[in-house]
Amino acid sequence: MKKSILYISVLLLVTLLTQCVNASKPEHLLRVSLWANEEHTWYKAFLHFGEIIEERSKGRMKVEVYPSEQLAKEMESIRLIQAEVIEMTVTASLLSNWIEIAAFCEMPFLLRDSADKDALINGPLGERIQKEILERTGLRPVALFERGPRQLTSNRPIRHPDDLKGLIIRVPSVPSFVTAWSAMGAKPTPMAFSEVFTSLQQGTIEAQENPFELILSVGFSEVQKYVNITEHVMSWSYPVIGEKQYQKLPDDLKELLLVAAKEMQAYERRLFLSNEHKVKEQLKQKGMQFIEVDKDAFSKQCENAIFESLSPEMQIVYQEFMDSR
Repeated sequence: MKKSILYISVLLLVTLLTQCVNASKPEHLLRVSLWANEEHTWYKAFLHFGEIIEERSKGRMKVEVYPSEQLAKEMESIRLIQAEVIEMTVTASLLSNWIEIAAFCEMPFLLRDSADKDALINGPLGERIQKEILERTGLRPVALFERGPRQLTSNRPIRHPDDLKGLIIRVPSVPSFVTAWSAMGAKPTPMAFSEVFTSLQQGTIEAQENPFELILSVGFSEVQKYVNITEHVMSWSYPVIGEKQYQKLPDDLKELLLVAAKEMQAYERRLFLSNEHKVKEQLKQKGMQFIEVDKDAFSKQCENAIFESLSPEMQIVYQEFMDSR
């Protein structure tokens, strides 16, 4: 009798637990793969996005955020989305490996300042970039994240392209980056972001380039002495979702996702602007020295090489944009 009661009790407990698990399981799970770590504004913005999604969908849709390339590196994250294994990531110029026009998201020395950047994003070229990303890569841009100007860090001061001769610089796997730094005399080395710190530490590479916030959050001050103010790229990135995954959502959750993404964009921008005022001073406090460079010399050294590396169609796009500024 006692065994029967025990058996029935265990069976009821298992049934209740199963029901609880099934009840908490969302109808739609959005897995986000990021190369940025937990200190980065993108990670914090996606946490905010997840809170909005879960609350307003009443648990029907949930977001899981995986920072620091826990799921995959950026290139592989894109492929995993296209294969419908995961749902979301943040990307931009790396898509130039699929569509050439994505190179304009981070083309070295294309943009002079934030005004140029905003003109590109909000103009015909920006619209075309987003359209081609959706139609030709199967990724739907749902928002836009700030990145800030990219700066070169190194262990020797770099003031002029002549100072770059033979310098091994890590770059993302973006053709225009390789072209630009090669034209300026450096030795660009494409490498996944997760490998950069260790490679600098071991001397496999000698320099890298990224915005202030990333230089700080990853701790590059521990392995690099100088921040050379090249501002060679005025960049941004797109949070994207796989179009197939998006189309599987019911209409009300599609609308919720797009609204939440715009709120995430505004949230990330507030974090970015707040951080941008602080990070430079924090890097100085950590011992990094800031070097002013001859930006015109850098730009002139690689301008022709970048233009010549473009297809005839993209050369026309490039020239039209330059003439419109």
